[in-house]
Amino acid sequence: MIDLALIVIGFAGLLVGGNWLVDGAVGLATRWGVSPLVIGLTLVGFGTSMPELVTSVQAALAGSPGIAIGNVVGSNIANILLILGLTCALSPMVVARATLQRDGLVMLGATGAALVLVLWGSITRPMGLLLVAGLALYLVSALRRGEDNLDCISDTPAAPLWRASLGVLGGLIVTILAARALVSGSVAVAASLGVSEALIGVTIVAVGTSLPELVTSIVAARKGQAEMAFGNIIGSNIFNVLGILGVTALVRPMQVPAQFVTLDIWVMTAAALAVLVMGATGRRISRGEGAALLAGYTAYTGFLIFG
Repeated sequence: MIDLALIVIGFAGLLVGGNWLVDGAVGLATRWGVSPLVIGLTLVGFGTSMPELVTSVQAALAGSPGIAIGNVVGSNIANILLILGLTCALSPMVVARATLQRDGLVMLGATGAALVLVLWGSITRPMGLLLVAGLALYLVSALRRGEDNLDCISDTPAAPLWRASLGVLGGLIVTILAARALVSGSVAVAASLGVSEALIGVTIVAVGTSLPELVTSIVAARKGQAEMAFGNIIGSNIFNVLGILGVTALVRPMQVPAQFVTLDIWVMTAAALAVLVMGATGRRISRGEGAALLAGYTAYTGFLIFG
């Protein structure tokens, strides 16, 4: 019961902390005057990925690489098949060609890097450093693009600086504590049920740490900010691979559990390709395509549990 309580507390804490973190980040970005897309790709996309970062680092330090890596792979799968699928099923999303050509291709490149690392079988500190360097280059490029859009949100009321900063700090603290509870509870439950940590990582932990992306994307889409919602997903997937795997490997190099090679990394790669094809062919992701993504996630999780 204690372990299940830790998981529930971890989920709740990640959701609350993620919301505080995102609200604070958007408040800071609004004061700085950058575009909704850049906000989605950087501060919101990266901010909503903070639970994944903290959770993976905590798992790696606890000697659970299956959860650390499974969290990243599972979160990227959930971001596209579950979150983007559900968001588009509720509200069709128009996708700008420039976004696909720049940020979509970066996401595809990051996905390819993850595929190579998983097939390699280990993620070392030099590999982690290369991933983080790639993230830094991408972030600088995205922020430079934002300089051309300084007036795009000038009519948006800016939150006081102290409130936005407090939201970021408080959200980070809550997220760290919640991630620790989630990892501890998940490892204990996996051990008691005889389930592999990798399976727990790509399912329970991945979905739990993706709750901020789910909330943010649906709210943004319903408020007519589809650009931010799409940028949130793309930016989050980029950060998950380049930032989270990179930083986690710098903290503690990891051996990749063999089961990721047989299914999960391929589903992650196929999901990234699918969303880019959908966006490129129709310049939008329709409700039907969103439903197809959801069906893909249902089939994937069903196979993991019952296959």
